[in-house]
Amino acid sequence: MIPQFLLELLENQYGEEITKKIIDGYNSKRVVTLRINEIKAKPGEVENELERNNIEWEKVSWSKTALILKHVTEKNVHDLDIYKNGKIYLQSLSSMLPPIFLEPREKADILDMAAAPGGKTTQMAAMTNNKAHITACEMNKIRAERLKFNIEKQGATSVYIMIEDARNIDDLFLFDQILLDAPCSGSGTIDVQNSKLNKYFTLKLIEKCVKSQEILIRKAIQLLKPGKEMIYSTCSVLKAENEQIIEEILKEGKAKIVNLEPKEGIPLLPVKIKGTIGVCPNDLYEGFFIAKLRKI
Repeated sequence: MIPQFLLELLENQYGEEITKKIIDGYNSKRVVTLRINEIKAKPGEVENELERNNIEWEKVSWSKTALILKHVTEKNVHDLDIYKNGKIYLQSLSSMLPPIFLEPREKADILDMAAAPGGKTTQMAAMTNNKAHITACEMNKIRAERLKFNIEKQGATSVYIMIEDARNIDDLFLFDQILLDAPCSGSGTIDVQNSKLNKYFTLKLIEKCVKSQEILIRKAIQLLKPGKEMIYSTCSVLKAENEQIIEEILKEGKAKIVNLEPKEGIPLLPVKIKGTIGVCPNDLYEGFFIAKLRKI
């Protein structure tokens, strides 16, 4: 059951028609998607292995390493050798977008501010052929262990793990590129079958997330070298966690929007800030928001 206050927030922001699409997305059973880890495997090798195991797959137009699997569960994939040896990584299509829009570069100093469990971190390592200097920040020790496991399994040797709250990183550190996939309410990934949804998904949760997001994005701007770029993303569809956060930063005059062009096939939500991207949840995508900023 979707909390009543969330329905009201969505209708106020999007209107009834788009709110219905979002709710339909919540109710959709999301298919299994994966990213081919090019540190360890080529797309053809993975595709052949899937075919040998009678698993149907479909390519995604905006990525040569993203695949949609048909008629399987994640458990089926866990049994495959290509999963066990880190040649693939189970990852939602939406969560692959922030690194793609960041365009990480070889030899760049890159910060992933909230890195666990490591999907986007290892994606950036693969995109830069393990030739960038990636600092993966995670303050929770248990989550940091999971991050370490995934980084090692994926062969992401260019990653250094910092067990630290990103809000406390020393300002002496400066980075060429920053990915802030901010902790959020998860309003884009609501599980309507969860009987405890009304207990944990509350206005208080959203307010807590907003406070953290405001601090984190200001810290990101502080740590970013002048003229360099960062991505701010969330798996939320609420403007309080998305556009309003960005609007505050733009008002402060320390950064400006870098326009993002939507990728083919992505189900879009209307956004209040031109050049940012809202993703509507459906059977392929989680609800998401992405903005790219350049430090002035």
